[in-house]
Parts: sequence; C-alpha cells; structure tokens
Amino acid sequence: MRALVLLLTAACLAGAQHQALIDYLERRLLAIEDRISLWHEQTTRYAAELRDLKQQMVAQLDNLDKEKESLRLNLDGVGARVDRVEREMDYMETQNGAQPCVDVDDKLVEQQVTQVKERNKARYAQLSDCSEMISSIKAMKIVKKLGGPKGMWTKDVGGASGKVYVLNGTDQGTVYEFASLQDFTASPDDASLARALSLPSPWQGTGHLVYEHHLYYVSDQLRVLKYDLRNSSLADSAVFPAADHVPVYGLTPETVIDLAADEEGLWVVHATRRNLPHISLAKMDAATLDLEQSWDTPCPTENAEAAFVICGALYVVYNAPQPGRSRVQCVFDVNGLVSGEEAPLVYFPKRYGAHSSLKYNPREQLLYAWDDGYQMVYRLVMKPKLEV
Repeated sequence: MRALVLLLTAACLAGAQHQALIDYLERRLLAIEDRISLWHEQTTRYAAELRDLKQQMVAQLDNLDKEKESLRLNLDGVGARVDRVEREMDYMETQNGAQPCVDVDDKLVEQQVTQVKERNKARYAQLSDCSEMISSIKAMKIVKKLGGPKGMWTKDVGGASGKVYVLNGTDQGTVYEFASLQDFTASPDDASLARALSLPSPWQGTGHLVYEHHLYYVSDQLRVLKYDLRNSSLADSAVFPAADHVPVYGLTPETVIDLAADEEGLWVVHATRRNLPHISLAKMDAATLDLEQSWDTPCPTENAEAAFVICGALYVVYNAPQPGRSRVQCVFDVNGLVSGEEAPLVYFPKRYGAHSSLKYNPREQLLYAWDDGYQMVYRLVMKPKLEV
C-alpha cells in the first residue's frame, strides 16, 4: 500500500514538472514570435526607407545629368561666341588702322613713311639676305600620336636629310631616328621602326635641335652638348655662360634653354633673373658653341609656351594656364625691322592642349610641333618684312 502511494505521488510530481516545462516552452516561443514579428516590421520599414532613398538619388542624378548637359551646351555656345569675337577683332584690326590724334598732312606722312622704308631697306640689305616674316598659318596637319604629353620632334633643319628625330619626354636619354617621315607615320607606338641612339647624358626640357647632322641639346647641368648623329659620339660641349637661369616659358617650366635655328644659323632662347620677367635671345656659333651676341627682348616669360626664330626675328607663342588657342603675341627682330606693334597677331588653329615645343624648318617653311603627345606640322604663309 505504501508503495502504491509512493508511486502515485511520483506520478503527480512528474506530471506537474512536465506541465511547468510545457508552460515555460510556450512562453519562450511566444517571446521569440514577438521578436521575429518586430524584426520583420523593422526590416520592412528599412526596406521602404532604402527604396525611397534610392528613388531620391535616381531623381537627383537625373537632374545632375540635365544640368551637366545644359552647362556643356552653354560652354559650347560661349566658345563659339569667343571664336567669333576673336575673328571679328582680327578683321577689325586688319581693316581699321589706328586713328591719328591730330591732323597731319597726308603728303608729309607718306613722305616720312617712304623715307623710313628706304632706310630700312638699305640697312637690311647690309645685315642679312633673309627678308621674310610670318603673315599667317595656312594649314595644320596631325602627323602621329606617339609618346607622352611633352617632347620634341623635328628633321635636320640645316641639311637635306629626310630623317625624323623624336625626343620623348623632358628628362630622357634615348633619341629615336626614323629613316623617313613615312617610316615615322607607319611605326607602331613602340617606335620599333626607329634606330635608338643612347646619349652620353640625359636631356632637360624640350629645347633640342637637329642641325647639320648634329643634335644640340641641354643637359641637366645646363651644358649645351653637340652630339654627332652619324657616328653616335659627343662632338663638343660648352657651359652656357649666363648665370641665374630660370625657366624661359611660364607654361613649359621644364625648358630652361631653348635652341632654335633659322636661315641665319643657331639661336638660344633663355631667361635669367637679371632680365626677368622678359626673355633673352642670343646668337650661337654652331661650330664652336660660342655666343656671338645677346639681346634682351620685351617678350614676357609669363604664359609663354614656346618660341621660334625666322630671319632673325623671335616669335613667342602664348597660351593660358588652361590650354586654349595659342597665338604669336610678341615679336622681336634683332635687326629692328619689325616691331611688336607692326607684327600681325597670328593665331594657331585649335588643338588638343598646349605646345611643349615648336621647331622651325627654314627649308620647308614648316613648324614642327609637339602638342599633348600629338606630333603636328604647321604650314606658314610668309611675306617680306618691309611690307608690314
């Protein structure tokens, strides 16, 4: 009997524990269900907010695209108007001369002009056989795209060779020689059709020159080196005598000395602290690298990008810090026959960026230009200096 009582008591206790466990599990399940429901509500709300934000971003991006297109159209319109104004100004300058401030007898003025021209003709006949200056730029041709944004390419401006020379960059030491312009244009980007010449020291800037089978270039210590391209050897070198050099072109700061050639020989375009903010010009002996004579020009270095010499006259090309349309804005004639006021304002056609080098070839009357990795040629229209 006692065993039966114990058995019933144990069964009751087991049933009570089982019910308590079931009640506990039910409470936990209800709490989990409540939490899952809360998570679901929060997820739904977050998804809705994210969807609204996405719609707002898409609408804002659409508005930005429309504003960008409108701005582009406005800029195109402004550029077209600026070009039209420049052309009209050029036309007005050529059609309307400066009006005199006082009344002067026309015959007297004509007589004085004739006398000045006759004196200039007599003087120029004694100084030089070269008598031309730039009238305008007739055409532009893009020959190739090779190398980096800055460099120099040219032919031998003092000889009849048709070889093309490429100096890519502003601080390299390898010159690429192409047998002809056709080989240059047909060459892939790796210049595999060229003959590679290793220089004894790297160059600085883009002011190099090929003249009568020699490469004239400036090293990093401002030494002018004369390198024989026929036997790949250093023919001569000289330290440039002027001190306290500064970059000669404000928009091409890598170039401290720019070597140029024209019908009369070699020239050096440079700048020093003594003559700042203006550019200096010197005549160089191609055989000895000696400076024969030097001039201080009125042409400023600020916003200058390159320069070249034709018939003893320095033409400095200017641009803007944000590359736009280049123009010859300053002319200095060592013979005094062409002044800056008399020289025509010559504009270059629109291009990709800014000129890092301009090399004049007197035999072809062409300008070889390097413009943001593009090798280009400008054909010039010339006229007598005394007909300015």
